[in-house]
Amino acid sequence: MTNVSQVTRDQAHEGLVVRGVSKRFGATQALDQIDLGVRPGEVVALLGENGAGKSTIGNIIAGTFPSDTGHMTWQGRPYEPKSPGDAITHGIGLIHQETRLLPDLSIAENVFLGRLLTRAGRIDRTEMNRRAEEQLHRLGLDISPTRLVGTLRVAAQQQVEIAKALTLNAKLLILDEPTAALGGDETDHLFERIDALRKEGVSFIYVSHRLEEIARICDRIVVMRDGQRVATHATAQVPVSQLVEEMVGRSVERLFPDPGVPTEREVLRVEGLSNPSFRDVSFSVRAGEVFGIAGIVGAGRTEVVRAIAGVDPVTEGKVSVDGRVLRLRGPRDAIEAGVALVPEDRKGQGAVLDLSIGDNVVLPSLGRVARQGWLTPQRVTEVATDAIKTMTVKGRAAQPVRTLSGGNQQKVVIAKWLERKPKVIILDEPTRGIDVGARAAIYEVIADLARSGMAVVVVSSDLDEVLGLSHRVLVLSRGRQQGILPAEEATNSAVMHLATA
Repeated sequence: MTNVSQVTRDQAHEGLVVRGVSKRFGATQALDQIDLGVRPGEVVALLGENGAGKSTIGNIIAGTFPSDTGHMTWQGRPYEPKSPGDAITHGIGLIHQETRLLPDLSIAENVFLGRLLTRAGRIDRTEMNRRAEEQLHRLGLDISPTRLVGTLRVAAQQQVEIAKALTLNAKLLILDEPTAALGGDETDHLFERIDALRKEGVSFIYVSHRLEEIARICDRIVVMRDGQRVATHATAQVPVSQLVEEMVGRSVERLFPDPGVPTEREVLRVEGLSNPSFRDVSFSVRAGEVFGIAGIVGAGRTEVVRAIAGVDPVTEGKVSVDGRVLRLRGPRDAIEAGVALVPEDRKGQGAVLDLSIGDNVVLPSLGRVARQGWLTPQRVTEVATDAIKTMTVKGRAAQPVRTLSGGNQQKVVIAKWLERKPKVIILDEPTRGIDVGARAAIYEVIADLARSGMAVVVVSSDLDEVLGLSHRVLVLSRGRQQGILPAEEATNSAVMHLATA
């Protein structure tokens, strides 16, 4: 562990300096005497598990709420933002992990929301569209700025958030999991833009659970745990194993557990599956197998599994479970056949955030868990308590899902589908936005499901995750199947060669 170097007077005059900042929410000490410095043109990584205090310090800097103690200076002057708008006026912006866009407005309208461009007293949509399109192209997103945000996938929405921030001409950007929904090419485009901006003197506080990114883009690292700064590194070239140990306070010896050996019994078969987003996809998954699906964003990964789960229509091909061809008229048909989908957007599609853990767990299985046609609160609590124990959820049956960390929310979403005893479970981006400790727990769940004999399909934009978990990997490129690789042949280079074909 290295010691924090004191920021010099010249550095303090130019950049952001945070000293002795603390914050308490009720009985929870979210931050305890945090010091942080960011120089012009510097990218500082802020690492820690969910609940470590990263978002709290980001929100204080961005003016969402004030600190209880401590002080900040920005460009050599006292800095006490009263609101996010005040922070933006000072040149400081925060890009949240969860998109905060209005789905019924266009991309350009979202980018310039609250600061619409005008000409001769009227909204200048032509200029708004032009400038929004310019930022989208810089991020490698080739879509019309007039398109409604609600029609975009999660990855594209995240890029719109980034494009919005880039139009602010900010001097310090706080990026909270900016690549969580991005694939390799999109991440590279973002990093190129960050490099260009840092050369102009723009600073970044970079929050990410993808530790392999840190060495690529960051200059220094600050590690937090339980609201305290526990380590600072003057370089980003730090072994991942060391960072993980500092973040969780213990050694995580093996991130990807052994899922066991699959049987020869085929559970899921997909033959010649096609729709407008992909064509002629064929594969099978055996009992006890973890089958990975890889490809860059836009390859059709999510579209394929949504079609298998009956969410999106199929124009050609067929899906079979245990040898029986399914008639997929909607999600209910797939569910009744034993196919469960854990969607990529757990907050928008996976969980009902304002309902309790118990209500979420029993929601897809009301007929199964009810006794003699009656579902009592006691029965809900009973079922939820068992699920909480099995999935090691940190929460109580009556606790609203909204109050849980991302990792625990994901466990609840998985638990609610396991209550139906599925034959096939499909997990789309199972660890998006989840910290290292919680990610390791989700990996254990996936391995346990495979060892229990379930057929498991995993879709992820994190290639290391797909390779670390899977027995075999299907690679998609632009909606076309490029090949299926066994684990021993599925290297990063082999997969990317197919994914970019």
